[in-house]
Amino acid sequence: MTKEHWNKHFGQEEFAYGKEPNAFIQEKGPLLPQGNILAIAEGEGRNAVYLATLGHDVTTWDYSTAGLEKTKQLAAEKGVNVETKCVDLNEVPWEAEAWDHITCVFGHFETDLREKTLQQIEKAVKTGGSFLCEVYSTEQLDYKTGGPRDINMLYRPEEFLTAFSDWKIKHFFVGEVERQEGKLHQGLSHVIQFYGVKK
Repeated sequence: MTKEHWNKHFGQEEFAYGKEPNAFIQEKGPLLPQGNILAIAEGEGRNAVYLATLGHDVTTWDYSTAGLEKTKQLAAEKGVNVETKCVDLNEVPWEAEAWDHITCVFGHFETDLREKTLQQIEKAVKTGGSFLCEVYSTEQLDYKTGGPRDINMLYRPEEFLTAFSDWKIKHFFVGEVERQEGKLHQGLSHVIQFYGVKK
């Protein structure tokens, strides 16, 4: 998906996926120890703003300037501060041990970038920190309730087990969930959920 696609997508007045956080982030977010959080491919900021309301220092990376503007708008509405950075994950220089926690909610990329990003997340989380993620699995193509229509942009469970093989896995789920997130994520979906802590 191009930057132009996402700018058009997020350029409407309405929030494409709503203003409420993803259900998995809402469930697991309160378990995260206080710290600095990086939310990647965060779109209009609904999850980042929610995590900021829990007292975390939150930074979002997205390459849609329209999405980042919506993030600032939503943060102002909720009375919190979220740092926004226009970032292309193809080019970003990841720093080792830089973040207490990283989150990714429905951040879908081509296979090479997806594998590279998971490897970089593993490197960038501090020891004792965590990665929290919900994404569509390859099975989602059959559900037609959201996400990319290209199997190369969907996740496989083994990608997480490989990238985070020496982490403590606190939660790992592959299967069906019901999602009502704006107009674009509606109905029964097939997801992968990961919550791991770096040893």
